[in-house]
Amino acid sequence: MKKLVPLALSAIFILSGCGSPAQATAPADTATPVIVYITATPLPSQPPTHTFTPAPTETPTAEPTQTPGAPTVTVNKQAHCRYGPSAAYLHAADLFAGDKGTVRYRALYSNWLYVQFDKITYSCWVAPSVVDVAGDVSKLEKFEPDLQRIGSNMYGPPPNVQASRSGDEVTITWDQVRMTADDDRGYLIEAFVCQDGAYLWWTESFPEQDFTSYTVKDEAGCAAPSWGRIYTVEKHGFSQPAEIPWPAP
Repeated sequence: MKKLVPLALSAIFILSGCGSPAQATAPADTATPVIVYITATPLPSQPPTHTFTPAPTETPTAEPTQTPGAPTVTVNKQAHCRYGPSAAYLHAADLFAGDKGTVRYRALYSNWLYVQFDKITYSCWVAPSVVDVAGDVSKLEKFEPDLQRIGSNMYGPPPNVQASRSGDEVTITWDQVRMTADDDRGYLIEAFVCQDGAYLWWTESFPEQDFTSYTVKDEAGCAAPSWGRIYTVEKHGFSQPAEIPWPAP
């Protein structure tokens, strides 16, 4: 069982742009998930503002177009572009110092950027720490990716998803989804949790299918209820989500 250590507010803005689910090792006991402080209380079920159009299996023939006046980025270190706005999502492309692209949107719940890189034919998400930005990204629209439009998934969501509370800790469990070793990319959890009075968007990925339990700190005191959902992840994409029956504090 993996546990989430208590987080200081001074650390919640730290985002990682490195690491790939396909190459990850077993999570450390003190690993910190990617989270962002939310100043508002967004509805968990709100739909994406825009539709996520590319998929890993698509090969568009049209050349990427530049939006006049849009902010641009230059990659400053080797990194990963991903199919969602945190390091927990599937790897989409390798990035290298000097790669250039145009920023299309901002993430709804994090500070990641949705970029059309010149060298690839689809857009993907990148951490702002691995790019140098020219232009004002604060004026760009925000949207949430639709994971169902990213490739395909033949395995379905994790079954028998349960959650139990012990004080300020919620333990989530689910039954293993058996995948081939080649397909296996484990699971993804998306959630909002309450920590130290802050309502946090929290994502965590599990690199292998035999990880079937996770414990996260979740307290009372936030304006919106905590909630979560879990996906099966294989190399082609994400399953439909299974809702986590989140216990109230």
